[in-house]
Amino acid sequence: MDEAIGAAYPSGMDVKDKDRRREKSDRRVRMGERARDIRHRRGMTLNDVAKRSGLAVSTVSKIERGIMAPTYDRFSQLADGLNVDIAELFAPEGDRFQPGGLSIARKGEFKRHETENYVYEMLHPESWNKAMTPMCGTLRPLEEMHFDRFVSHDGEEFLIVLEGRVTVHLEDHVPVTLDKGESLYFDSRRGHLYAAAGEREARILVVCAKLVGRGRDL
Repeated sequence: MDEAIGAAYPSGMDVKDKDRRREKSDRRVRMGERARDIRHRRGMTLNDVAKRSGLAVSTVSKIERGIMAPTYDRFSQLADGLNVDIAELFAPEGDRFQPGGLSIARKGEFKRHETENYVYEMLHPESWNKAMTPMCGTLRPLEEMHFDRFVSHDGEEFLIVLEGRVTVHLEDHVPVTLDKGESLYFDSRRGHLYAAAGEREARILVVCAKLVGRGRDL
């Protein structure tokens, strides 16, 4: 589920929680501003982006206005609609990754993106047009999350559990539970959801790759 945010803070929220929500809101606004700037530079309308991406015009508008935090499949579609690399939505400046290139990310060097259910840590966002999109994530138990659909997108996906235990819920497949150090590789066109298995949060590393000219049936 993509996250639409109301204007008011819940009553009883402490200062730390308010600061965290403010930072989260600021990140959504910055992402929306980047998307709008890219669209304007390319001379595109909201309707143009919607048609190219497959997203509703209202969804594109909400993202641009910073009132919706899109999940991976949605911001991947948005990038396609704008004809840019996903990383450009998270980093205002970057360089195209070149043959023979090298990119190093030190601890804490990432762009954070939060939705209602997931916390994404986008790795190497200043390296654009990479073959893969690597990210770390923090997962809560399924009971604390709110989904209305499976996530699916073109390409293939790799997941390895860094901390805790994770259950991967897959469309038309029994759930798969992974312990620390265990991994899963799958066709990401299959609907999927990640959640911590048990009461504690879990940490994962996920790598998504789009495939060109691989017209396989699922």
